[in-house]
Amino acid sequence: MNQLSKFGRSISFVILTLLSTFVTFAQDETPSLDVNITTNGGAFYTQIWFWVIIGLVFILLLVALLRGSGGKKD
Repeated sequence: MNQLSKFGRSISFVILTLLSTFVTFAQDETPSLDVNITTNGGAFYTQIWFWVIIGLVFILLLVALLRGSGGKKD
């Protein structure tokens, strides 16, 4: 009975592997999709002014955190 169970598991493993292989090959063809998105100037996060503001905020937060942790003695 134990050998039959092992045989059944191995057969089901082979069948499952074959089915998953068929599914992956069925998705092999890629559709030809041409998407042209044109915007004037792009999104806001691609603009240099946005990254300059983010950099300034990061530097200000970093300075505030480093100054606040300087050993204050009473």
